[in-house]
Amino acid sequence: MKKSRRQIVNRIFEATGIGLIVLDLLVFFALYQPLGSKVDVAERQHQSLRQTVRNQQVRVETLKKYEDAFPQVGKGLEDFTANRTPARREAYSTAAHLVHKIADAAGVKVASIAYRLDTTQHNDPLERLELDISLEGSYLSLLKFSHALETANDFILVREFNFAPGGDNQALGLRLGADLYLTP
Repeated sequence: MKKSRRQIVNRIFEATGIGLIVLDLLVFFALYQPLGSKVDVAERQHQSLRQTVRNQQVRVETLKKYEDAFPQVGKGLEDFTANRTPARREAYSTAAHLVHKIADAAGVKVASIAYRLDTTQHNDPLERLELDISLEGSYLSLLKFSHALETANDFILVREFNFAPGGDNQALGLRLGADLYLTP
């Protein structure tokens, strides 16, 4: 009987051990694995949010730099409109003086200058005075004139540039269209 009692006790321990292993497997697959995947998802979300916060901090720093530079931009814009764009009442004389001064420096002859104020309604803070200039001279002199006009202190945009035969045999003609921007 001793043997059978021992066998019964062994079988109880074996059944208890197997039950604990099955319970352990059930807990692992039912609770631990889904909880682990939820933890991984939460960790990825946390890393993503940290990266978003870092990106936003960089953006805030950039915007702070712009905000700090904003007063200087306003001063620069005031300086630009004061020094590089003539007033509307001075536009024609400024344009004529500029063209003749550059033409004399480049060694070209001004054949004609036509002015036209752009009266179309734009939402631009500046107005445009269209210039149509006809010139005669050597190729290098005409290029020197056009370069000097583009790099002049006034805000001028060259929009047309056409070479043509000049009036003299030796001269070359240039028809140049430009816009001089003005303060209203």
